Amino acid sequence: MANITLAHGNGGQENNELITKIFYKAFKNDILAKSEDAAVIQDGTLAFSTDSFTVSPIEFPGADIGKLAVCGTCNDLAMMGAKPKYLTCSVIIEEGFEVDTLKRIVSSMEKELELNGAIVVSGDTKVVPRGSVDKIFINTTGIGEIKQKGISSNLIKEDDVIIVSNSVGKHGATIFAAREGIDFSTDLKSDCASLWPVVEKLIESGIEIRALRDATRGGVSAVLNEWSKQSDICVEIEEEKIPVCDEVNGVCELLGFEALSLANEGTFVMAISKDQALKALDVLKSIETSQEASIIGKVTSKHKGKVVLNTAWGTQRFIDLPTGELLPRIC
Repeated sequence: MANITLAHGNGGQENNELITKIFYKAFKNDILAKSEDAAVIQDGTLAFSTDSFTVSPIEFPGADIGKLAVCGTCNDLAMMGAKPKYLTCSVIIEEGFEVDTLKRIVSSMEKELELNGAIVVSGDTKVVPRGSVDKIFINTTGIGEIKQKGISSNLIKEDDVIIVSNSVGKHGATIFAAREGIDFSTDLKSDCASLWPVVEKLIESGIEIRALRDATRGGVSAVLNEWSKQSDICVEIEEEKIPVCDEVNGVCELLGFEALSLANEGTFVMAISKDQALKALDVLKSIETSQEASIIGKVTSKHKGKVVLNTAWGTQRFIDLPTGELLPRIC
């Protein structure tokens, strides 16, 4: 790895190597080593996460960079069973950026903060010369209060069930279509949404969640591969059970993409004990943002550290970490 490429930001194999060989090596500690969506601190009472957003275009069907920035960090907290409470917001703005556009973006952030019951308590603003940044970049950092302890991608067990909360690939497909000016003459839009209300309902319903992960860069493929290695398990998924809308299927067929590798911004993967799976599915289907939830597979010991796809044709193949850069700057 002599130089950084766009592939190093894809959430897949190259990104994993970059983080492991450079950042984890330099910043090594027990909290970071758990590789969760958010760090669990203060004796398991708080979750802490940060994220930066460089999406292009900054406004797209279903959301904009502002909504994405709040959802992204709040969702990472929610994946640890934490209610988002306090956020910071730092923005880098290009000289000449339209104030009306900035107002729309901030308004989107305001609405999403209200939905999460969170507030921005600190921030920073920088303006750089024209051409030094592409319009606007946003960083958000968040602290959340953990409402259900013990959620961890390192504790998944054999016979656990894997559930996906929504149809997959909508965000990645939407960004691609918006960037390339493709009109599908459909209602395709990003799945960008705050996930805390969904997680809160699961917790209030008495669901004991084993692991949660929002399937952003690298999609469901990246999540399941990370889990299989962290918990030393095999994840077997059923192709026919994976919810994928027609528009996303069309993009994948047109360009040779794998829907499981496309980014999502309002879809999570959950591992749960099999005796609670149907109850959890009922809860998910009662909420608008997770009505397409589906049980897609289970945990076995067949090929530890691997993800196996059982195809509609009765064959099997491994699903590996995505490689290369399908769509740079999708978040």
